[in-house]
Amino acid sequence: MPKPARPGRSGASTRQPAGHKMARPHGLARVLSKLGIASRTQAAQWIGLGRVRVNGRVQCDPEFPTWQGRDRITLDGNEIGASARHYLMLNKPRGLLTSTRDERGRDTVYRCLDGANLPWLLPVGRLDKASEGLLLFCNDPEWAARITDPGSAPNAGVGGASSPESRSPDKTYHVQIDCIPDAALLTRLVQGIDCDGEHLSVKSATLLRHGARNAWLEIVLDEGRNRQIRRLLAAHHIGVLRLLRIAIGSLPLGDLPKGQWRMLTDAEAEALAPTARQ
Repeated sequence: MPKPARPGRSGASTRQPAGHKMARPHGLARVLSKLGIASRTQAAQWIGLGRVRVNGRVQCDPEFPTWQGRDRITLDGNEIGASARHYLMLNKPRGLLTSTRDERGRDTVYRCLDGANLPWLLPVGRLDKASEGLLLFCNDPEWAARITDPGSAPNAGVGGASSPESRSPDKTYHVQIDCIPDAALLTRLVQGIDCDGEHLSVKSATLLRHGARNAWLEIVLDEGRNRQIRRLLAAHHIGVLRLLRIAIGSLPLGDLPKGQWRMLTDAEAEALAPTARQ
C-alpha cells in the first residue's frame, strides 16, 4: 500500500498566507518602520543591539529579509504587530526643527510631544526652522505618501498619469513680506521662475492686507519643493518676515494654540488621503 505523500517542508516555508501584506520580503528595519513601531533609523539601532528576533532568532542585520504578516517579530521578548494608526496635527512654533533629532542639540518639533505617551510618529513633510503652523504626524507610511509624494504611493497614476486620488492636497500659507506687491508681482509668482535647475511657482498668490512697509499674502502650493516659497520670493528680491502654513487640503489649522497638538478625526484623515486608508 503506497504511503501518503508527506507535506513538502520547502513549500510550507515559502507559501504566503491569504491576505498577506507584502508581495515580497523587505529589510527588517523597513518592516518595523511600516508597522509604525519606530523610524527606520531607530529600528536599525535596535536590531544592531540584538534586541530584535525573527521567528525566535536574534537578527542583527537591518536588511534581513522579513515577511510582514508572516514572520513572528519580537522586540525585547514582546511580540510586535501592526500598531493602531494615529494621525496628529501640530501648530509648530517658530524656531523648532522638523527632525527626529539634531546632532547639534537644537530643539525639534518632538519637544511639543514630550510626555504625551504616543506611539512613534513621523512628520508628514516638513516646515523649516523659521516657519510656523500646521504640521502633520502619523505612523502610516502610505497615508503620508499621499500627502507629500503621491507619485510614490500605492495606486498612483500609471506612467506618470495624475488622477484625483494620486494628487497631494494643496497647502495654504500666510506669508508676511517686506514690501507692498502689485498685481504684476503676484502674476509673476504664479508664472514662476527658473532657479537652480528647478521651475519654482505657486498655484495662487493673493494680497490679504498691507501696511506702510510690508504686506501679508495668501499663497497656495500644489507641489512641495524645498523652501519653495522663500526661494521664489528671494529670486524676486523679496524678504520673508513670517511664514505660516494655515491649511493642508480641507484641514485648517483653526484655533489650535501654538505648540499644541490634537488627533485628527477619522473623517479628517480620510478626506486628506482617501485612497490610502481603504
